[in-house]
Amino acid sequence: MIQNRWALAAAAVLLIVATLLAYTPSREAIAGWLNLHTTILRTQNQPTPSPRPSGPLGERLGLGSPTTLKQAQGQVKWTIQVPSSLGPPDEVYLKLPPTGPSGGEVTLVYAQRPDIHASGLTGVSVLVTEARGKTNEIYFQKMLGGDATIEPVTVKGHSGYWIAGRPHNFAFTDAEGNVYYDTLRLATNTLIFDDSGTIVRIEGDMTKSQALQIASSLS
Repeated sequence: MIQNRWALAAAAVLLIVATLLAYTPSREAIAGWLNLHTTILRTQNQPTPSPRPSGPLGERLGLGSPTTLKQAQGQVKWTIQVPSSLGPPDEVYLKLPPTGPSGGEVTLVYAQRPDIHASGLTGVSVLVTEARGKTNEIYFQKMLGGDATIEPVTVKGHSGYWIAGRPHNFAFTDAEGNVYYDTLRLATNTLIFDDSGTIVRIEGDMTKSQALQIASSLS
């Protein structure tokens, strides 16, 4: 009697499997079920990283409005300096009040440059940002956090700071004495110095020596 029950059960299972195998989707599902603990699924075509969106390099970095060096110079009262070691900027941005500091802020955007890695997300290698104001180390110490270090440096006879690590925030006193809070767009090593009343900020995946060389070539 027991043997007959097992025989009937086995026959029923075989009938169900045979019926399901008649349909292609069910055949694949059954194959997956039978190999549940042993099958490793392999993707034939691995997904590729999404390409960097087309368009201007700096438009997604919140740098202000795109412009030219000549147009930007006509909007600010200080002389915009360009690092000869990097050459002419690939893009120029201008940020005016109320979103920018009093006196405005100019950012020079550089794409890939020799020996300086460009971000895979933005395609930007170096940012050089200039604004009228003065630095205050107290702001740095409060905002940098534990992932970055700060070191006093001298650039062309002017005091400055080399910030190594991945800082994200920055603050300085603008031309009218107000504290202006800003974001370090590339979150990489940053050189900041006061060039006779103009705050110069150089951001990029570079060494301190490279940053100082760029700063020394400003003219």
